[in-house]
Amino acid sequence: MNELLPLAPALLAGLLLGALFFGGLWWTLRQCLSSPTPARWLLGSLVLRTGIVLAGFYRVGDGQWERLVACLLGFLIARLILIRLTGPSATATEVSHAPEP
Repeated sequence: MNELLPLAPALLAGLLLGALFFGGLWWTLRQCLSSPTPARWLLGSLVLRTGIVLAGFYRVGDGQWERLVACLLGFLIARLILIRLTGPSATATEVSHAPEP
């Protein structure tokens, strides 16, 4: 158990990076709905979010694979949490591609 304790900051950093990445994606998609230039929003957001996350992983990992794995685990946990929080809204409708009988 004592060997896992030093990995806790890396896990928390991964949670923060994941929240930033996927929260930023969610915010960007909301902005695209009302923007006349959604491609600019998507491209700019992708470059910014990816750059921040890659720099964060590089900094947190610091040449130690254990810290990098803990950071990645936190990143994936943040993804699962944000998917649960921002899941399909009540206004979303299911689209059926099957022909009507």
